[in-house]
Amino acid sequence: MNADLIEYFEELEFGEIQHQGSMAVLPVFTSHESSLHYMTLTNALKADLVEISEMNEMGTVSELKVHNSADVPVLILDGEELVGAKQNRIVNTTILLKERSLTVIPVSCVEQGRWSYKSRKFQDSSRLAHSKLRNLKSVSVKKSVEEYGQHFSDQGELWNAIHEIERKTDLHSPTSAMTDIYDEFKDDLTDYLESFKVVEGQTGLLVFINGEIMGLDIISNKSAYKVLHKKLVESYALDSMFQDNKKTSMNINLEAAHKFIEDIKDCDESKNESVGYGFDHRFASDLYIGSALVFNNELIHASFFKSLEVEDGEIGGMARSTVRANLKGN
Repeated sequence: MNADLIEYFEELEFGEIQHQGSMAVLPVFTSHESSLHYMTLTNALKADLVEISEMNEMGTVSELKVHNSADVPVLILDGEELVGAKQNRIVNTTILLKERSLTVIPVSCVEQGRWSYKSRKFQDSSRLAHSKLRNLKSVSVKKSVEEYGQHFSDQGELWNAIHEIERKTDLHSPTSAMTDIYDEFKDDLTDYLESFKVVEGQTGLLVFINGEIMGLDIISNKSAYKVLHKKLVESYALDSMFQDNKKTSMNINLEAAHKFIEDIKDCDESKNESVGYGFDHRFASDLYIGSALVFNNELIHASFFKSLEVEDGEIGGMARSTVRANLKGN
């Protein structure tokens, strides 16, 4: 990891531990003041300043077209779900859309059983892909962007992850849609939201499940984080609900958080062109897989996940050149 990002992560501060079931959260704070004014996708769509549609009448699984008519950049977070059009998608990487721009964005399908128009435009589902899905996607997107310059995912692996939750919960979604899983457990997720309320000044969260660090998300702008907090909490909570071992995590402390920071500093790093403004940094080690969007030397969004063993026995964070990426969609 480069020196500027190391300094940024070393200066992070952590709030008081919050608990719910097998999940615990340390609120994250930074002394860095964001100098960039941007809108979240949620707010831009509400204000009718962004329009998202299929590439053409036929549609393309792995890409969508976004028109930003706002006078400021718009932040689309890695894993944000877009519903409607020919099938629901999630965004493959964090993107800072340029103001008054038309951008083609890379996406993955999270609704395998539909390929027909439900609407002409996409809407915000108010959800992110659940954290395991984001984790798995990060591995194949890392390989894709480093080897091919494209932010494509392993589509089959993502479908399998959705089917896995369907099997665990005996849920049958007519189109194997990720949003149906969230809808089924919305009451349970409300309990998590009550336990993990946003703290004044919070810009991120460090998440533990069963006492182990599962992920970190940081947003540069406090007001943007406040908008995205619900999505982030639910994305981790959904995975927490389906853990086989639902032990509480009372041994969590600041020492574990600071060790995590030391561990991610040792990650290998690559720097690539972003889809919108800035540069897309990708990280990997034996322990963690991560990414960060940096624009004008400012960290806009960073996420790290604990490495998961993928189906062929490789370790997610070590998959710098060995994880198979499906670059053709479906």
